[in-house]
Amino acid sequence: MSLSTSELNQRINKLRKQKNAVILAHNYQIPEIQDIADYIGDSLGLAQQAAHTDAEVIVFCGVHFMAETASIISPDKKVLIPDTEAGCSLADTINADQLRKWKSEHPGAVVVSYVNTTAEVKAETDYCCTSSNAMEVVNSIPEEKEILFLPDKFLGTYIQIMTGRELNIWDGACHVHEKIGDLNLGEKQEEYPNAEILIHPECGCSTSCMLKSAVYYDCKDAHIYSTGGMIDFVNNSDAREFVVATETGILHRMQKANPDKAFIAANEESVCEFMKMITLENLHEALQYNQYEVKVPEELAQKAKLPIERMLAIGREAPKEKKMAIK
Repeated sequence: MSLSTSELNQRINKLRKQKNAVILAHNYQIPEIQDIADYIGDSLGLAQQAAHTDAEVIVFCGVHFMAETASIISPDKKVLIPDTEAGCSLADTINADQLRKWKSEHPGAVVVSYVNTTAEVKAETDYCCTSSNAMEVVNSIPEEKEILFLPDKFLGTYIQIMTGRELNIWDGACHVHEKIGDLNLGEKQEEYPNAEILIHPECGCSTSCMLKSAVYYDCKDAHIYSTGGMIDFVNNSDAREFVVATETGILHRMQKANPDKAFIAANEESVCEFMKMITLENLHEALQYNQYEVKVPEELAQKAKLPIERMLAIGREAPKEKKMAIK
């Protein structure tokens, strides 16, 4: 017999209290997961929460590399992911063997890996970063050092433009954000002339807007932010309308925090099927049966931990996320 949303929420809340568990959810998760999560955030914010939590169990409602990162940061915690098939198309664009080969072609180069990578790739990395602190990470590296940036080509190009550094950039992309690059955001601006335009730097349109390409992406005055940066911008803006170019899951959190404002997806088809694999049903089962633990082997975790710690040291202070659990 299937349970109602209310019944599932009650059972999940009871289990997390019994097991001293914390539920972390990415901004792209379905509304029901965001509503019951203890903390909602971007990759950096969730990594920081995983590092600071006193909970014994971390249930990661996101994709697999995020749960791996939590396991590396908090090896004494039990990290669960409700669906082991929740992967990441961007993380799949490079593996450890490919990175080792690339490094051999650039001896002495500093490797900066976007956090959207596997533990094996992180273990071959000097610095991890997220979209919210990638500029700070790159700027912290001496100018004379060659940098290999991976795996996202759009974020890498954005960081290259913003920092003025010459980067060697891996040819990878998120399949969801890449599709947004096919849009003419200028047309969206004409349709919503009073709206602020928010763009995630993983989007193909981000660098095109920055380079003022008038052919396909004639959007002006756009704001390029991580998902966490988008949330902060919306909460502090006097604007009443926002066109948002990233995965559509973030619109729920924006609308919930700002019910008097209007949010328009730049592309309503920008949906990550991997993020949507987490449901209340499999979240409940993960907690009930302690199933689908993500545990990175100790030797690998030790190698991957240093670049993650560097990322956290350079990143912003741990966010004070609004607690959104249903009581």
